[in-house]
Amino acid sequence: MTATVYELEQLRCNACGQLFTAPEPDGMGPEKYDETASTMVAQLKYGTGVPFNRIENLEKRLGVPLPAATQWEIVEEAAALLVPARDELIRQAAQGELFHNDDTSVRILMMERPEGDPRTGVFTSAVVSVVHEAPGVERRMALYFSGRKHAGENLADVMKGRAADLGPAIQMCDALSRNTPKLSEGAELLLANCLAHGRRQFVEVAGSFPDECRHVLEMLGEVYGNDALAKQQRLSPEERLRFHQEQSGPVMEGLQAWLSEQLSQHKVEPNSGLGKAMNYLLRHWRPLTLFLRQAGAPLDNNICERALKKAVLHRKNALFYKTMNGAQVGDLFMSLIHTCELNGVNSFDYLIELQRHAKQLAANPSQWMPWNYGDTLARDAEPG
Repeated sequence: MTATVYELEQLRCNACGQLFTAPEPDGMGPEKYDETASTMVAQLKYGTGVPFNRIENLEKRLGVPLPAATQWEIVEEAAALLVPARDELIRQAAQGELFHNDDTSVRILMMERPEGDPRTGVFTSAVVSVVHEAPGVERRMALYFSGRKHAGENLADVMKGRAADLGPAIQMCDALSRNTPKLSEGAELLLANCLAHGRRQFVEVAGSFPDECRHVLEMLGEVYGNDALAKQQRLSPEERLRFHQEQSGPVMEGLQAWLSEQLSQHKVEPNSGLGKAMNYLLRHWRPLTLFLRQAGAPLDNNICERALKKAVLHRKNALFYKTMNGAQVGDLFMSLIHTCELNGVNSFDYLIELQRHAKQLAANPSQWMPWNYGDTLARDAEPG
């Protein structure tokens, strides 16, 4: 980030005392900070997890005075202009075919607890919505929500904007009950649980039970290998389903039979780490194997885990948000920045153009999404 100082010469009339100031150079307006300044601060703070005070110290060493309080004012003003884009992103995400959701803890210092609410935890939830546009082509939208609500409650709020004529979507999450939303009447989700969570439990006890864990991990490895091959061949959701049914179905049936045999014949202590890992798979077997029954169902929730790394990185570096307003500004920028990343769009250019075309964005936000704003700019640039 750079700063340019313009000293405008001033002359006073000897006759009347009126003061005359030289005009700003071409391209310079009355605003002190342009769109690139707010975008760069937002990218560093919410996209990379660099706290305001570290940015201040960095800029100070480079000869650019930029206090932390000023940085906050800059991004807060920019966030107010970007609210229509965030709201439109939520609306479009609600129409998705697949939802990933999970949450992580967050600290908000000045946050009032509603009267009668026994909750003490505060969370940042991530919701990733996926729409399949063509075989091997997906549109992904990332949403962040901070507050006392769990991931399931935030997903339920997103689902309120879903069109009534759309069929049931797939929800992928881990097996925690707080990740499952309570939907309004008429809404429906097909629950899928994360196979990576089940696999991880065997990895954690592999040192104590090497042979049994190796057997499970190798069988799950075959399933993941089949899924990687389906992605490489750009199979449609229906083709991928048939492929998994043919190749992964027998593997999972064999794994289920082997797990049941180990527990029923008391070859494994149920209360041991291995027994608990086996019971987890068997207890959640149906949602864990939705990919064998439903087209488009994923194997795991890894895309949402990666999305939450943005919130975790911010928590590790900045430690907390001061107010709920600050958390909402962070959620807005993280939602737009990570959605750009998921769709291969330059988030720096995107945020700049949204601010430069704030009036057009407010009037027609659907034309200013990361995947179509370039076409909108090109269309507006055409003569006539």
